Amino acid sequence: MRVETLGCSGGIGGTSRRTTSLLIDDDILIDAGTGVTDLPLQALRMIDHVFITHAHLDHIACLPFIVDSVGEVRSTPLTMHATQATQDIIRKHIFNGQIWPDFSVIPSLENPYLCFNTIEVGRSLVIKDRCITALPANHIVPAVGYQLDNLTNGASLVFSGDTTSCPPLWEILNDIADLRYLLIESTFPNSGRDQALATRHFYSNLLLAELRKLHSNPEILITNARPLFFAQIEKELQQGAGARNIKMLMAESVLNL
Repeated sequence: MRVETLGCSGGIGGTSRRTTSLLIDDDILIDAGTGVTDLPLQALRMIDHVFITHAHLDHIACLPFIVDSVGEVRSTPLTMHATQATQDIIRKHIFNGQIWPDFSVIPSLENPYLCFNTIEVGRSLVIKDRCITALPANHIVPAVGYQLDNLTNGASLVFSGDTTSCPPLWEILNDIADLRYLLIESTFPNSGRDQALATRHFYSNLLLAELRKLHSNPEILITNARPLFFAQIEKELQQGAGARNIKMLMAESVLNL
């Protein structure tokens, strides 16, 4: 399983600042932020599944454009996987015929460019020897993270999505036999504590405290850092990491499971 980081920033500004999207092999996206804009049309055409963590714009901005760009040259609809709550938000506010066309009925209800699949926390979906499971998250809107399992070798990757403290998540992480990578957000530096708590994001010290609950020692890669505070967040996390292997995830990086 190849996981390419198309975007992992908490904002835009410069070629390395793309918002969240992970490309799994060549046919699955986890979120569809602005990192998707760097893919050529042929690569967009090969994407069959988009798993959405939550409905905030930095995680879904390019979903409407994918459908619009390659829908008519695909033989099957693009499938958006999300919880029912997230689907309802996206259908009401994006694919509503006003912000963007409703491609779930275009060109016809029987043969649309886009279809929706409802996921639930704890339920897994297997796609070509890759198992994808929705995980609990604690954010200001309905949200999930995702566990990716390579069924060939048993290796796992977890992506938290946007979240703050979430006790059930750590229980699940501690039950994963071979957790190679943990991609987890830290949106704010310690100086942004109040805003982090209000919007249900991690700030540096809170994440470091939560990581003490993790029994295993995967490579920890930080996502969603706000661009203005990237260097400050990196410094705070590395100073407090101790024996933990904590790095900032960067666009265009590739992880292999």
